[in-house]
Amino acid sequence: MKNSLFILFFIISSCVSTPKKNIYRNDFTSSEKEIIQVSKELISKANFVTLISIDQNGQARARIMEFFQPDATFEIWMATNPKSRKVAQIQANTKVTLHYFDKTQLGYVSLMGNAYIVNDEATKSSKWKDGWEKFYPNKTTDYMLIRFVPETLEYIGILKGFTGDAVTWAPHRVVLRD
Repeated sequence: MKNSLFILFFIISSCVSTPKKNIYRNDFTSSEKEIIQVSKELISKANFVTLISIDQNGQARARIMEFFQPDATFEIWMATNPKSRKVAQIQANTKVTLHYFDKTQLGYVSLMGNAYIVNDEATKSSKWKDGWEKFYPNKTTDYMLIRFVPETLEYIGILKGFTGDAVTWAPHRVVLRD
């Protein structure tokens, strides 16, 4: 009986997948580094990003957001109203996409990953921008942050020579986190 339980435990535990560590890679190829660089250039010129989340009916919902530039590990922060639909959507399903478009480059960057709602006062104070009091009159109750951690980057930049697959039009893709 003990052997049977041990075998059953071994079979079940070997079938359970190990969760991703979600650690930013440091082993990018030279091609991936170039794609990351041109993606950051495109993002740095953008004034806004489209945040796409999924609602309770499984419908994708897109909205334009102001954002902070990506940090060294490509994390991106955005501010929002705690009562906005996107907060409930992110709390129910952290999988989101950020999409940047640049008409001058004939290009775009899409980042797929997870978003997290952040409402601690120290972080909120560190990200606060002058002029936001018009949108968030009470910093404590009217304002919170979204921390976006991308797992995958997709890039097309026609004028930079990154045209994607000639047949399927699939973009260049870089996995950012293991």
